[in-house]
Amino acid sequence: DVAESDWFFQAVKYVFERGIMVGTSDTTFEPQSSVTRGQVVQMLYNLEGQPAVTGEDGFTDVQSKDWWYSAVVWASQNEVVSGYGDGTFQPKRNISRQEFAQMLFNYAKFKGYDLTAGGDLAQFPDAGAISDWAETALSWANGKGLINGHDNGTIDTQGNTTRAQAASIMKNFDLKVVED
Repeated sequence: DVAESDWFFQAVKYVFERGIMVGTSDTTFEPQSSVTRGQVVQMLYNLEGQPAVTGEDGFTDVQSKDWWYSAVVWASQNEVVSGYGDGTFQPKRNISRQEFAQMLFNYAKFKGYDLTAGGDLAQFPDAGAISDWAETALSWANGKGLINGHDNGTIDTQGNTTRAQAASIMKNFDLKVVED
């Protein structure tokens, strides 16, 4: 379900070859499907090399039998992610573009990467929809070329991130943040 002519082909190939993302089966990637919070945490954990984890994650909805468990424990312990006020992480919830930006920003901070880039979020007609907690992270992600506007000019902070977009974001993160 990924053709060489697709805009995301090179990004999917990049993240798949480096073990950052995997397919949804042996023969599918589902590029237009939404990405969940658990999947994004797993991508960052994969990028980190899947270090061994011990201890707890602190979330009421994450259990040791879950495939994302080690990733969430690692991310929680290293302040890459936080949960919701009710003590949940909601790993099956689709991730918004601003949540993705925040996780990337937190991971970059954990790694000691440069956080000084800043994009001009005022250029987007829907900039007023950016949550206060995500403004710094989204500005950084936009300034680094990780999360950009859609063809209609919006940044769509509340919109779900697709697997194709996630592949592109993670490829750019690896090339523009990790390797810089």
